[in-house]
Amino acid sequence: MKDVDASDFRPAERIEQLGVSEILAIGARAAELRASGRDIITLGAGEPDFDTPDHIKQAAWEAMQRGETKYTALTGTAALKKAIAGKFARENGLDYRPSEIIACTGAKQVIFNAMMATLNPGDEVIIPTPYWVTYSDIVELCGGTPVLVPCAADQGFRLTAAQLREAITPRTRWLMLNSPSNPSGAAYAAEHLRPLIDVLLEAPHVWLMVDDMYEHIVYDGFRHATPAAMEPAIRPRTLTINGVSKAYAMTGWRLGYGGGPEALIKAMSVIQSQSTSAPCSISQAATIAALEGPQEFLAERAEAFRARRDLVVAALEAVPGLACRTPQGAFYAFAECGGVLGRQTPDGRRLESDREFCAWLMETADVAVVPGTAFGLPGHFRVSYATDVETLRTAMARIADACATLA
Repeated sequence: MKDVDASDFRPAERIEQLGVSEILAIGARAAELRASGRDIITLGAGEPDFDTPDHIKQAAWEAMQRGETKYTALTGTAALKKAIAGKFARENGLDYRPSEIIACTGAKQVIFNAMMATLNPGDEVIIPTPYWVTYSDIVELCGGTPVLVPCAADQGFRLTAAQLREAITPRTRWLMLNSPSNPSGAAYAAEHLRPLIDVLLEAPHVWLMVDDMYEHIVYDGFRHATPAAMEPAIRPRTLTINGVSKAYAMTGWRLGYGGGPEALIKAMSVIQSQSTSAPCSISQAATIAALEGPQEFLAERAEAFRARRDLVVAALEAVPGLACRTPQGAFYAFAECGGVLGRQTPDGRRLESDREFCAWLMETADVAVVPGTAFGLPGHFRVSYATDVETLRTAMARIADACATLA
């Protein structure tokens, strides 16, 4: 009998052009260096350093003590859907029935369910860049074609109505919008959304996916807006996505949710029924406490992130060759590094790309950041400032010292 060799393995064609998230790969490399004794500061992951609030953990404990450890309804318990509907109504002015809500194992699964349930081969999905790396990969996995539209720093990293109109074709199925944005921290206020909505009203075949995950992490008086609440005519083809990972520091609980038209939610439920089934029962109980419990800490944590933002932006702006716009939300700075590309390192290497620059920072300055190429906009890099001030100060000093050595 012939021995099976790893070289005999043949992956499915649908993943041949895809790989593990570059963010995760960078984190893994940083972990290797740390294990070897290096003092690596990782500013790659989008994970708050705050702990899940105690009242949320207590609710999970109490749910376990009540025996709520069994399968639940496929798209979430009635109590969770009530809490989600209450959140949408209270904070977003959106009125969703239980049949118009789905709870999933993280917001990523909400997106996956929606794309898998709606895309046919060749269907196009418009994605403004820079964008969260998972968006385009999910579209490709589901047989669609990502249409990446570059949104440069001088336009605030935001999609314009003219760009959207030009990108729409008869094959366009969805527009994906993320506000505040990962990775840029750019946010769409009502005046930015209105022109995009007007274009979508001209193209009734195009649906809108809105990722509001960073809604509560905004700065300087910014007022969050969401399209389905702004324009009733767009609501029947809008999926509004949110979750508890970022604002409530519940990344490991894996609970995201979406609100949209009943027919879409039903189709997404079919996908979920054959993949993960219902999300974790304990996470659902914890999410109810998050959405219905005290909310005051959200503003306090956003203020802490704002102080960190100001530290990071000022430090990056002070480095010759780097530039950084001030983010309006989320906890990322998306800095330009074009001014240092083409320069030479002390060992004689020439840094030709943002990927080479970021790899060099990790290998020589012990700071891990993510290149803008991973987010669809080369010449930049992303810094996550979801960590403590002293760590950020040390990291920024290391980046400045490293860049000062470039010839």
